[in-house]
Amino acid sequence: MANPTNTQFAVAVHVLTLLASTPEQTLSSSDMAASANANPVYVRRVLGPLREAGMVASRPGVNGGWQLSLPPAEITLGDVWRAIQGADPILGLHGANPDCEVGQTVHRHLGAIDRRVAAAAEAELDRTSVLDLIPAVSPPASR
Repeated sequence: MANPTNTQFAVAVHVLTLLASTPEQTLSSSDMAASANANPVYVRRVLGPLREAGMVASRPGVNGGWQLSLPPAEITLGDVWRAIQGADPILGLHGANPDCEVGQTVHRHLGAIDRRVAAAAEAELDRTSVLDLIPAVSPPASR
């Protein structure tokens, strides 16, 4: 049985593009969650690493919310991927029995392949910025 797909990267790109399309507004996690069809708590979990990477900032309070900290042209999808994915394996490597020579060999080879796949994915994602996604997006109606 397959594991569920991790949607954090897609939600991160969604909320960054939403913030970029409304630069004069701060948006709440509830506003962004409604747009992304996600739970506000989940959106806040996604926003945490983006804040740590300096892409977004939040302001607490009644008129608080989230805004971009960088121009959309300076945020590549590769930057988003690295903030969300970190050094986690892409291939979902398992922990083979340390006494199994076959398992250790497979794990070592898949680890090397995983690093090459990650580098290729990052290189491809680095070709697109958040700004590149904005022309296809209509800003939400004013509240």
